[in-house]
Formats: sequence, C-alpha cells, structure tokens
Amino acid sequence: MIEVNHISKTFGDRKVIKEFSFTAVAGKTNLIIGESGSGKSVTIKCIVGLLEPDAGEVLYDGRNFTKMALRDRKIIRKEIGMLFQGGALFDSMTVEQNVVFPLSMFTDMSESEKRDRANFCLSRVNLVNSNNLFPSELSGGMKKRVAIARAISVQPKYLFCDEPNSGLDPLTSLVIDNLIKEITEEYQMTTIVITHDMNSVMEIGDKIAFIYKGEKAWEGTNKEILDTDNKAVTDFVYAAKFMKALRNK
Repeated sequence: MIEVNHISKTFGDRKVIKEFSFTAVAGKTNLIIGESGSGKSVTIKCIVGLLEPDAGEVLYDGRNFTKMALRDRKIIRKEIGMLFQGGALFDSMTVEQNVVFPLSMFTDMSESEKRDRANFCLSRVNLVNSNNLFPSELSGGMKKRVAIARAISVQPKYLFCDEPNSGLDPLTSLVIDNLIKEITEEYQMTTIVITHDMNSVMEIGDKIAFIYKGEKAWEGTNKEILDTDNKAVTDFVYAAKFMKALRNK
C-alpha cells in the first residue's frame, strides 16, 4: 500500500500541489486524473522521489520514504517500476538492452539470467523476437510495451505509469490499458497511473483521485465518477467525451 499524506510542492511563488492525500489500494490500478497543468506529474514525481515535497510524507507499506536518507531509499527504489511518459527508452540500446538495464543496476543476476528475464518480460508484453531491434524501428505502441517490460523486469511491488497512452491511437491505448491492468492483477502490484484519458478511467480505474488546480477535488471509483455532482469533475468528464466524439467523426 502507498500512502500519500498532505504533500505540497511550490515552484517560486506558484503552489503546484496543495495538501494532497491519497491511499493507493494494493493489487489494484489507482488513477490520479485531471486536466493538463493540474499537477498530476509533479505529484507522481514527489511520490517516487524525483522531486522533494515541501511538506507532507509518502509511505510505502508503512515505511516513511520522505524521511529516509538517500542510501536507505535505494531499498524502496529497487521495488519500484516506472513507465515514463513517451516510454523514455535509450535510443542507442536494443530492446533487450533496454529491458536488461534496470537488472544490471539493481540485481546481481548473471548475464544469462538477465537475458532469460528480459525474454520472459518481452514475452509477457507480446514482443517475442524483438530483442535486437532499436527503438527507432518500433511503433509507438511497441515502445510503450518495451517500456512496460523494462518496468516489470525487476519484479516491482509498485508500478508507476505517467500518461501511458500519450501519443497513441485509441485502439493501441486500449491494449496498453488492458496490459497494465492484467500485469497489476497478475503480480499483485500497487499501481498508480497518471492520466487525463477518460477511456483509461472507465477501463482500469479501480480507485481514482481527481486533482483540480493542485488540490484533490474528488475521490471514488470509475462507476461513481459518472454520478458525481462535483462540477470540476463533471466538466472534465464531459469535455473528455466531447473531444472523443470529435476525434471519432
């Protein structure tokens, strides 16, 4: 379980995150949603330690990550898989080398063990025989699947996905959503997904927090979000539906 308690983050005179709290359910896909510029990506960066919150704390299964010394944080970071927006693959590395990269950083596996693990992870995301391809030879959806294989290679307890469907067509987005949900349930990970995609909300949103201007404005499930009378949420939901209708014309 991941507990986020009253975190805040300011850049200059702009308070981007204001007293944000959220408890992610273990073994489920937990979504943090909101419009562009609402503070979603800053929130996830504070949770994983890429940014330091000005106030508040983040706990991983009761361990206070925020108050840990950097050397102690390494233990938890070994338990984290991260899917960055755009995939963030290393262009100069092959698919296999990209997947093996975190194994070389965080494990003592032999070269053959790392190759076996990479092959298993690539098989799990339906990319068999892609080992020697380079990112430039992959489609957008394939890049995201390689990034997912890399994220799960270290068998993480916690998986973070920042805008996993960014730049993808609706059909490929659905494939990525389903893959994230399947892997979460299969490996009983605690997954947090940052998105503004309502399709993702309805397909995989077990628990949802809605951020509005840096504050948590609503929390619930993908069934409850359609019935809320929270104006900020309804404006977001129906704007997303309107944009989807335009794209489908």
